[in-house]
Amino acid sequence: MKLNDESIFRRLRDGQRGQSMMMMMVALVGILGMAGFVIDAGRLYYGYQQLRAQTRAAALAAGAALTAAPSGDTQGEAASYVEGTATTFSGVTGNLNAINSTSSLLTNVTVSAVPKCLNTLTTEGILCSASLANYNAVSVTETATVLTTFARVIGFDSWSISATATASGRGGNNGPYNVAIILDTTNSMTNTDSDSQCHSSRISCALSGIRVLLNTLSPCPGGLASCGTASPAETATVGTNVAHPVDEVALFVFPGLSSTTYVPDEWACPTVNPLIDKYNQGPVYEVIPLSSNYRTSDTATALNTSSDTVIAVGGGCSNGVGAPGGSGTFYAGVIYSAQAYLVANARPNTKNVIIILSDGDATANGSDFNGTVTSYTSAQECHQAITAAQAAATAGTIVYSVAYGAEASGCTYDTSPTITPCETMQQIASNPLNFFSDYTATGGTSSCISAARPTSNLNEIFTEIAQDLTVSRLIPNNTL
Repeated sequence: MKLNDESIFRRLRDGQRGQSMMMMMVALVGILGMAGFVIDAGRLYYGYQQLRAQTRAAALAAGAALTAAPSGDTQGEAASYVEGTATTFSGVTGNLNAINSTSSLLTNVTVSAVPKCLNTLTTEGILCSASLANYNAVSVTETATVLTTFARVIGFDSWSISATATASGRGGNNGPYNVAIILDTTNSMTNTDSDSQCHSSRISCALSGIRVLLNTLSPCPGGLASCGTASPAETATVGTNVAHPVDEVALFVFPGLSSTTYVPDEWACPTVNPLIDKYNQGPVYEVIPLSSNYRTSDTATALNTSSDTVIAVGGGCSNGVGAPGGSGTFYAGVIYSAQAYLVANARPNTKNVIIILSDGDATANGSDFNGTVTSYTSAQECHQAITAAQAAATAGTIVYSVAYGAEASGCTYDTSPTITPCETMQQIASNPLNFFSDYTATGGTSSCISAARPTSNLNEIFTEIAQDLTVSRLIPNNTL
């Protein structure tokens, strides 16, 4: 009886082996299923990050394209150009950000771009009118499919994902910049600009454009309620800056002043024109050193009327710098002076910019060059200015030229080869896109038109320059 009992017990015990195996198989399927889900979830996350990066790149490119459409385009063509740029920089197969390798988890990628005109951006100076398409932002959406591996067991062969990114047009800060503005203050600037967009003296119209520029540049980092206290007090050689300046601006004039003694006449609520000096006598061209107190914060909508920079450009207690004249036009010297000043006052990771406004007709005669400090001559005056500007551009400075009523004849001292004032201003710019012309300044008599930048309003010209100095930036998708 004992042996039989042991035999029965052994058989019953051995009969549990199949049940344990079944339990292990069920558990293993669950573990593998969970592992498979985790792997596919990881694939989904990684695929989404790829798609998100592609979408952001496409949006930034499309935002930059808002102000880069060919000048001859219609509004509809400009909008198509922006949408085409978004596709070019998207992750759609065959385009610049497509991942054409086994590392890509995305298939069936599509892209759509919707240009927008956002009121919240116009208050920042990013104007819809600055774009041929009349938009200042673009929203880009990309969709894609991520194939699964293990999730197919439970019926999920693929997952559909999408990502959206919105970018502004150029207007996102890309500073810091050191900007030297060179202003023609010869006698011709007292003439009336008969263009209905200004209809005042040329010097007043030019100063109005500069104030537009100051309203668009960034005195200090964005997001601050205030730039803080600016110091030190303005002097003839030291600018007034906030603690952490972004874009600093200096003002140069020609003809130059006879000494720094007369510099305050340009910014200390001036009521008289300063004394000028001969071009070879070492005149003082710089009237406002690099300063950043022109606005109290990056978001301030008004200029700081106590700023010497603002006063000098007619936004404070006076009409701003005058046009004393007294010498013919010669501006190679002031270009060299501005470039040397920018180099001497360079800041780390800062780009130098020169903006020169003039009619471009160099007319200084022999007596205007009296003096021994420098050795400029009246020979090839316009070509001397081009040489000075090209040297600045070669050194890395961005050079803009604004031809103000430039004519198709002039530069009489340039005889071999001959050149016109309009051609001079064109060649001063560091590239064709940096050349602007207000050809309506004298009632439409000027034929000097910028093919690449046909804007003829000084305020709009300076707005476009400011936007050139900025880049497209990503903004929240729910921006209104």
